[in-house]
Amino acid sequence: MNKTIFEITKMDCPSEENLIRMKLEEISGIVNLDFDIANRKLTVFHSGEIDQIEKSVIELNLGGKKISTEQTYQTEFKENANQKKLLWFVLAINFAFFIIEMTTGIISKSMGLVADSLDMLADSFVYGISLIAVGGTVIKKKRIAKLAGYFQISLAIIGFVEVLRRFFGDEKLPNFSTMIIISIFALIANGICLYILQKSKSKEEAHMKASMIFTSNDVIINLGVIIAGILVKWLSSSKPDLIIGTIVFILVIQGAFRILKLSK
Repeated sequence: MNKTIFEITKMDCPSEENLIRMKLEEISGIVNLDFDIANRKLTVFHSGEIDQIEKSVIELNLGGKKISTEQTYQTEFKENANQKKLLWFVLAINFAFFIIEMTTGIISKSMGLVADSLDMLADSFVYGISLIAVGGTVIKKKRIAKLAGYFQISLAIIGFVEVLRRFFGDEKLPNFSTMIIISIFALIANGICLYILQKSKSKEEAHMKASMIFTSNDVIINLGVIIAGILVKWLSSSKPDLIIGTIVFILVIQGAFRILKLSK
């Protein structure tokens, strides 16, 4: 058996881990995948050549790069029986905050919250595709991934159109207090999801380093919406909200294309 280590520079939260799992699950010869999100490393235990595995990792555009390949005699790997239960838990949290942020974003006229809700929906898609396709065929997984990807892109495009309308129109200021409060709760929710999933991996990772939480794109987005809310109040302008909304919509579309790559 061989052990190949990859550096994945854009793997900063469990949703990216799940994307990689789904991409590699159909490759025969893979015995185990060991993720180290804190150090952005993936260790693949496999038999046979590494070429197909390396190609699949690179195709996800997560900054994957092979570091080393060596022979190993390790044959036993720890399996987490609670993994599926935990995935359902984080799926529920992400989908709940999609509804909360979408609703409050529309009511408060905040495109930042609306965009962040789509980011939460994107994570829900990743977890949902993985769970729904468990025990199913590869074709089933690919069909679900394609539908999810196109749906996500459609919502993001609608969001862009709304941003342009508000940018050139005469819109009222978004409710900055709602932006800040809801984003703080979303920040806490993302931190909880990240902590629970990492704690489940092994005793060595049972403690979550604060620095690790704040490398997550999801958390950075939450902080961005909070800052935008502060600037909306300070500058008496809706532009900060529209700017952060645009940035997040771009990230959502990038995530959608990664999901679509699973359907190929």
